[in-house]
Amino acid sequence: MQNTDIKKPGFLFALAILLTIISVISVGILVFEAPIQVLMFIGMFIMIPFMLKLGYTYTNVQNVLFKSMGQSLESVLILINVGILIGTWIASGTVPALVYYGINMISPRFFLLTTLIFTAVVATTTGTSWGAIGTAGVAMMGVGQTIGVPAGITAGAILSGAYFGDKVSPLSDTTNLTPTVTGASLFAHIKHMMYTAVPAFILTGIIFTFIGLRYSVDSIDSAHTDELLQQLSGNFTINWVSLTPILFLVGMMLWKKPAVVSIFSAAMYGGLLAVFYQGYTLSSVFNIMYDGYTTDYGNETVNELLQRGGITDMLPLIALFLFALGLGGMLAESGVLESLLDSFAHKIQSHFSLTLLTLFFGYFTLAIGGAIYFSSVMTGTIMKPLYDRMNLKPENLSRTVEAAATLSGTLFPWVGAGLFATTTLGIPVIEYLPFTFLAFITPAITLIYAATGFTMTEKEEPLRKKSARKQNNKVSGKAHLTNA
Repeated sequence: MQNTDIKKPGFLFALAILLTIISVISVGILVFEAPIQVLMFIGMFIMIPFMLKLGYTYTNVQNVLFKSMGQSLESVLILINVGILIGTWIASGTVPALVYYGINMISPRFFLLTTLIFTAVVATTTGTSWGAIGTAGVAMMGVGQTIGVPAGITAGAILSGAYFGDKVSPLSDTTNLTPTVTGASLFAHIKHMMYTAVPAFILTGIIFTFIGLRYSVDSIDSAHTDELLQQLSGNFTINWVSLTPILFLVGMMLWKKPAVVSIFSAAMYGGLLAVFYQGYTLSSVFNIMYDGYTTDYGNETVNELLQRGGITDMLPLIALFLFALGLGGMLAESGVLESLLDSFAHKIQSHFSLTLLTLFFGYFTLAIGGAIYFSSVMTGTIMKPLYDRMNLKPENLSRTVEAAATLSGTLFPWVGAGLFATTTLGIPVIEYLPFTFLAFITPAITLIYAATGFTMTEKEEPLRKKSARKQNNKVSGKAHLTNA
């Protein structure tokens, strides 16, 4: 924005702005339990007087807001389609079928490994780690108790599986939020995250396999899982047909169709299956697309699993996207982030130090903000200019943010994810903390990649630099021929 009257903030002024906003948001979350959307919205208006003092007019500020918020429109479309898809996939029997087959695949001899995989599948298909914990997780806690597995170990397998599934799912809120904040595309973010998430998941599975051998039994007798199976099979037609929407979505992704088109098409296919295979009316499917699946089955676990989805379910997250990008745009445009980064950017000379600093910011903002969303937004916003300076693609940043902010949410007792896990699973953080292997292995692999340069992809060389380099090569080539 060109304006000769606009001043660049000094370090102390920029620090005061950032600390003011962080204090308002963190106190609002931890003390008053205020919705983060409201606090982000307030944060935008806190920025206005600071920007006016720097020489911006209100029109300038408004233009910055509109431009920044406009960057979220593709993500907003994806989220709307995700809400529709979750609703239609439940009505089509896709989600119930996955849970049904997943429970039947639980092996008593390899209980912890199959629990890890089962919760990962539920989280991937529903797009929610919390939903997987509250449904499959609760069921597996009951099974683990009946065969004598310590609750902390079972909870560690549940949380590791649920958060892995959440990370690789294009339906997940945080998996959509993080690339939006950092400037990456959804599928590029997921693909890049696979390099760290999959090896970490495999290592976690190996560890739980060896631990589980101490508690293996020949059979499982759990009334909790039996009741869940009866509810699912009694209310849905469950067979291979119910799983075809997943194959449809995977096919669209492999065909490299845009995320918006892929998810919308899979959602519509699920809606058709709900009408022609599960017996829903077209009118009820349209309502499910908007309000989500709301049928009450009189069973808390089944309701927790199935009552979700719809456009309305995505509205809080859409608001968060808009306000987070608005606030981030104001912090960047005003020069606040640049002034702060200039004070230590010269010390960041390697991919390793950059990644280590990103992880630190992720843990720090998670601890002071008490929410994964807050940590993802603040870490992504603050660190993005440094990744740009080192010519790294934004998915390097988004992957690292997820490794810290998202996967570690359950490790802090006062963070929302930790409170939910302890309340839902019925054990304190300290009891499952040593067994949340995925949360520790993923950042370690991320740092190893940063140290070696493996998968630390850079942006394409700018056109002007590439042309200049080619011209220099021609000149040096001619000089070489002349000398020859």
